Amino acid sequence: MEKETVKETVSKNFIEQIIEKDLAEGKYEEICTRFPPEPNGYLHIGHAKSILLNYGLAKKYKGKFNLRFDDTNPTKEKTEFVDSIKADVKWLGADWEDRLYFASDYFDQMYEAAVKLIKKGKAFVCDLSPEEIREYRGTLTEPGKESPYRNRSVEENLELFEKMRNGEFPDGSHVLRAKIDMASPNINMRDPIIYRVAHMTHHNTGDKWCIYPMYDFAHPIEDAIEGVTHSICTLEFEDHRPLYDWVVKELEYPHPPKQIEFAKLYLTNVVTGKRYIKKLVEDGTVDGWDDPRLVSIAALRRRGFTPESIQKFVELCGVSKANSSVDYAMLEYCIREDLKMKAPRMMAVLDPVKLVIDNYPEGEIEYLEVPNNMENPELGVRQVPFGRELYIEREDFMEEPVKKYRRLYPGNEVRLMNAYFVTCTGCEKDENGNITAIHCTYDPASKGGNSPDGRKVKGTIHWVCASAAVKAQCRLYENIVDEEKGVYNKEDGSLNVNPNSLTVVEAYVEPELGKTEAYDRYQFVRNGFFCGDCHDTKPGAPVFNRIVSLKSSFKLPEK
Repeated sequence: MEKETVKETVSKNFIEQIIEKDLAEGKYEEICTRFPPEPNGYLHIGHAKSILLNYGLAKKYKGKFNLRFDDTNPTKEKTEFVDSIKADVKWLGADWEDRLYFASDYFDQMYEAAVKLIKKGKAFVCDLSPEEIREYRGTLTEPGKESPYRNRSVEENLELFEKMRNGEFPDGSHVLRAKIDMASPNINMRDPIIYRVAHMTHHNTGDKWCIYPMYDFAHPIEDAIEGVTHSICTLEFEDHRPLYDWVVKELEYPHPPKQIEFAKLYLTNVVTGKRYIKKLVEDGTVDGWDDPRLVSIAALRRRGFTPESIQKFVELCGVSKANSSVDYAMLEYCIREDLKMKAPRMMAVLDPVKLVIDNYPEGEIEYLEVPNNMENPELGVRQVPFGRELYIEREDFMEEPVKKYRRLYPGNEVRLMNAYFVTCTGCEKDENGNITAIHCTYDPASKGGNSPDGRKVKGTIHWVCASAAVKAQCRLYENIVDEEKGVYNKEDGSLNVNPNSLTVVEAYVEPELGKTEAYDRYQFVRNGFFCGDCHDTKPGAPVFNRIVSLKSSFKLPEK
């Protein structure tokens, strides 16, 4: 009997199915995707999904990926945002090679496209005010009303449009509208505005133009010019697709791009709205668009997230047509999984109290060999200084221990991690009853953390040698919003800001951590994963952001 051949079934998302069908039918010889941000703010975690999806599809099907800035609105755009977006896309690993484009590169072609529509009788200059245009548009249940200027002659429209371009009209006085159908059930098709007058200096073209195309008109033209085959966007553009298709059809592009919509990525209890982040920045609640409490890509990078963790997160979220929310804990799960084998495990004491080993020789320092990561021997070992006086976490000692407490208390023996067994003999206090020092004795025969007589201890605590310790600032983060109250205040729409979103502590860390540079990542034993802050870390004076704590209740759903 012949062996049965078992073929692995690989599940493809709906976009991959569309692309494969188009390639099989010969609609396109090579696919081209793009990421088209508007440079009016910093990118956030939701944009990461779009970047990685578009780049991943181009890579999978051996096509091209473009980065293009949709800079058609000079009122909100800045070169600062262009630079930050380029840095984010590059950091995520999406390579646009030599294909960096700006919508403003095509302003001449867009103008000619508008002239073509006028000559075809498909566009007209309208003198209605913005309020009148809104009034004429109709509602979801009632058709719109045609503009009294809709039936101007081609010649008159061409003349007026040229006057618009020449700056002869003030802002808001004239617009160019597509002539489609004021009775369409889709409001986007009711003679939409495709050009408006705006006497503004543009970050890329300066003062060359005083008219600017609307996004819905510009976007399909940009895609068509660049040879984009699959214009992948989020679900809110689904109702705009008929207009997208109308533009490419009326302008007679030979290989029209295809718009496909997918669900946005929503994270629970986070702030992604640009106006809210802008207010947090302006109020000084956060120290900039890359404050580690935010979920802008720049903030996640500064906090210590890795590109690989974001890629894993996007992969787990999947691609669908239905909007849904994802728990922030899943993002934390992805960074833990990525770092647990990569990050050296170091000792840092965040709430220090001194531990004195009374029977250890005064002035003596010895060096203990410590593995950098017990689960990954390839990370090697390091030498850690050990002496008579150490720092330990304040919570690792209780004068009157609660039930099942296994750390230091008078008479109890514990293991100092990678060092010796010590037995607590007592403590010192100040006039207010605060503990200032803890005393103990050590067993010299237990070096390495094992007793030759086989006795067991139930508690292990980490430590830092006092004489060699480096002072460090550690920043501990909670959610920027108060999760119990929800992100937004129901009465006025403001943010429910968590007043405890940042706690700064002065810590002692082992000397190796004094060499920390920006973005160096470590696991601090029992305290979490930390990263050298890219703005404030200096040689010998490290500043650490806690990326994530060590434990989480999040579990991947079973397949």
